[in-house]
Amino acid sequence: QVHVVESGGGLVQAGGSLRLSCAVSGDIFRLNSMGWYRQAPGKQRDLVASITDGGRINYADSVKGRFTISRDNVRNTIYLQMNSLKPEDTGVYHCNGDIVTRHLGERVYWGQGTQVTVSS
Repeated sequence: QVHVVESGGGLVQAGGSLRLSCAVSGDIFRLNSMGWYRQAPGKQRDLVASITDGGRINYADSVKGRFTISRDNVRNTIYLQMNSLKPEDTGVYHCNGDIVTRHLGERVYWGQGTQVTVSS
């Protein structure tokens, strides 16, 4: 069984910063590509940033220069440092992972999400 748990969300004023964490635990053999997605109220879930196991990074245009994704392969954790936050960054941030386990092989897992609210 695999657990994907996000933390670090909250309420912040525009221009502020937050750091999200996504901890993966369980019967893990390897974490492949991991990512953060954002779902604003009434909208679809969109990719914010992703990072491969080799360290290749991709950002949505709307967050380039403000957000930084990173990963700690020892702790099986990924992070999203969010600076210069804007009200349009508000939403539920979900962690997504392409995870290989010893018993089920390679599958995609999602966390429950953490709420980020940016006030103007």
